[in-house]
Amino acid sequence: RGGAQPATPAVSVSMWCLGKCDYTEMYVRIAGQMGGGLVAFPIFHLLSETLGWTPFGGPDFDKTEDEQGVGAAFNELVATMLLCFVIYAVNWEIHFGQYHYWIKQSLTALGIRYLIEMFPKSGPAMNPMLGTTWAVFAADENIFPPETSHYVVYWLGSILGGLVASLVYAIYSGNTFFGATLPVGPIKAQPATASAAATSAPSKKKKK
Repeated sequence: RGGAQPATPAVSVSMWCLGKCDYTEMYVRIAGQMGGGLVAFPIFHLLSETLGWTPFGGPDFDKTEDEQGVGAAFNELVATMLLCFVIYAVNWEIHFGQYHYWIKQSLTALGIRYLIEMFPKSGPAMNPMLGTTWAVFAADENIFPPETSHYVVYWLGSILGGLVASLVYAIYSGNTFFGATLPVGPIKAQPATASAAATSAPSKKKKK
């Protein structure tokens, strides 16, 4: 329904609040994303060691300079918000014709690369699953991070970014937000409704 299969919990929450999926679908997607991340890191680590690849890393923030993670959380919020705008644009607003899938995927990848370069303070992850599963894999005992700041940065910051982007998109497009029609918007031109077409029909008949 949403035109995209999100690989991040923040985007899954965004799709839910815009009515592109229901709560159960969102929950299942997030569970699948977390499961995939927890399995993927050990597999790719094994491959990189076996094949002599450069060891890979994951998102993190400087806890000495930003102990509470407020700055890093804001970094995640803005980066995730901008990522959502890219996703909305290439999936719902722009159509590239015959090669739509390949072009939209390429543009999304370029957008992610650009955001990684522009928002380095928290990685950025732009993906709570990536932030948390990397932290589990990198920990000596492979446990979930005990620090609250981790969840503030990679879950609260990222999901708030998705929600802000969803709200802005709902105002722009006239989409519902958590099932409610907003009192402002839409900014985007709306197609003519059936009732409008019906009211114009008699006047056309009269002229004949």
